[in-house]
Amino acid sequence: MQNAIKEAEELLKSGKDIPIGCVIKYGSKNIVHTHNLREENNDVTAHAEILAIQEAQKILGTSRLNECEMYVTLEPCPMCAWAIIQSGIKTLYFGSYNTQYGAMGSVIDLPKLSNSKIKIYGGIEEEKCNKILEDFWKRVRK
Repeated sequence: MQNAIKEAEELLKSGKDIPIGCVIKYGSKNIVHTHNLREENNDVTAHAEILAIQEAQKILGTSRLNECEMYVTLEPCPMCAWAIIQSGIKTLYFGSYNTQYGAMGSVIDLPKLSNSKIKIYGGIEEEKCNKILEDFWKRVRK
């Protein structure tokens, strides 16, 4: 989770997008480090999780990420949650709970609706992840 937090902190410094960091781990190696690029790319699908899944699929040469774990600083939205489920990621760790759009159990429980076997652990380093988002929104609202 520390590497995902670093991604989010770097994005917070630039102020270019909502600071969400994501890492995908395969075995004992972090194979992908990414963050939101929605505003920079003018692409509503350029969420950290989607970008990480796409990169991991390229690296591993498969659409199935069954042996991978994902670490992300905010609970995924429905779009990202569905992509995570469809990619077969075996374990998801997230920091902040997404009280507006969370789709991994807090607002919507897509894994339950889809009969997914993904393991989900929320609230990992939650205070750090919350602070990054709070700092961003304070700056935006000034």
